[in-house]
Amino acid sequence: MNPGIDALAFDVAPLHLPIASLAAQRNIEAEKLEKGLGLLKMTLPDVYQDPVVFGANALTKLIEQNQVDLAQVARIYVGTESSIDNSKPIASFLIQLMEQKFGADCLSHCDVVDFTFACIGGVDALQNCLDFVRLNPTQKAIVVTTDLAKYDLESTGEYTQGAGATALLISAHPRIIAFDANWATSSKGVFDFFKPYRSLSKNEITGNEQNKPWLGQLEAEIEIHKDQPVFDGQYSNQCYMDRTKAAYFSFKTKAGISDSAYNRWSQIIMHLPYAFQGRRMLSEIYALDATEPLLNETVSGADYQNKLKEVSKSEAYKQFVTEKLQDAEQASSLIGNLYTGSIFMGLLSALSQAQMRDEKINTKKFGFMAYGSGSKSKVFEGIIQDGWQSQIKKVKLFEVLAQSQEIDFDTYEKLHKKEQKIAVREPKHEWVLDRIEAEIPHLIGARYYKWID
Repeated sequence: MNPGIDALAFDVAPLHLPIASLAAQRNIEAEKLEKGLGLLKMTLPDVYQDPVVFGANALTKLIEQNQVDLAQVARIYVGTESSIDNSKPIASFLIQLMEQKFGADCLSHCDVVDFTFACIGGVDALQNCLDFVRLNPTQKAIVVTTDLAKYDLESTGEYTQGAGATALLISAHPRIIAFDANWATSSKGVFDFFKPYRSLSKNEITGNEQNKPWLGQLEAEIEIHKDQPVFDGQYSNQCYMDRTKAAYFSFKTKAGISDSAYNRWSQIIMHLPYAFQGRRMLSEIYALDATEPLLNETVSGADYQNKLKEVSKSEAYKQFVTEKLQDAEQASSLIGNLYTGSIFMGLLSALSQAQMRDEKINTKKFGFMAYGSGSKSKVFEGIIQDGWQSQIKKVKLFEVLAQSQEIDFDTYEKLHKKEQKIAVREPKHEWVLDRIEAEIPHLIGARYYKWID
């Protein structure tokens, strides 16, 4: 018995800024972003949305579209790097909201927790839930990924922004994809991308050298949180390549594969910070693990890099990308980065493309190459099940993305700076952030949500 994904749902921020509009304001050639990185739109949250809202919307869709019996759900595990509280997990908010909608105590038996390891936290949650279902085949689990990928204005990450969530129902007899137990991991502690605690001197803010109380703050230093990360793009790319390559070859050993692993995969699903990241990162593995290797790791320096560049531009590699990577890129181009949800959106994108072509992919094998900064990669594989097509039809991925509302650049900047106070789009059939408690001392900062019909 190989457990896997029985059903899928998603929620994406309903507003978008065309990449061409951002490029014009930043004096960047739009073609470099659109054709070079595969970026067309970046999605942005409205004023009433946060990671809890996205996760709750995706989870609600999963339950309603699949008539999920919540009594059978033993755990809801959340992957995120966008937590809104240092103690109370997003998973705790989610069961609270589901009980608001589906009945008091309907999930009181359910184990809930958040997993945080940059963009790979959702895959960590998935692996844990698969192991649980493998041991408890009569029970089910749900994995939710929810994130807001926000970067500083005018930074090199600005054009990769995105926001949204995915929800996956995990069962012993999945209708979409089943995973075997061979998983390989490569980890290393690095600072390629991170979100540190930051502090400011109270004196710098108030001009008060005596450290008098300020807005209830007694400390001389004020800790601040920013959604925007500290990162080094080139170094992060190198870490992505190094960890993924190590995990890939470790997977081959674990699975007892003597020839090329990627040749047995009809689709390769990768973490995509931007749409074309996977094709840029995979060329080295493609060259090293070819039937007749195109690269030799004993060669170093400029010669190695020149040969790698030659491989990446070859017609054979371009055809490889078209066949095995392109379908998973399509949604990313229209959404932007979903952090923990990126790899699962890639899976949904590839399946949706196959469903629209009425392609028979039953029993086909998909390879997965996940990455999280900090850093860690996991490589695993799954087999598409007979019920995948009927399940994917429910999701209507590209039909939903086509309904996204375009905004202008001024509105984008106001939303980014949190200067916009009125909703850009009226919420309908979704969760919203209703209020944040600011007066009751023992509830300061408590966030309250409600469902809008």
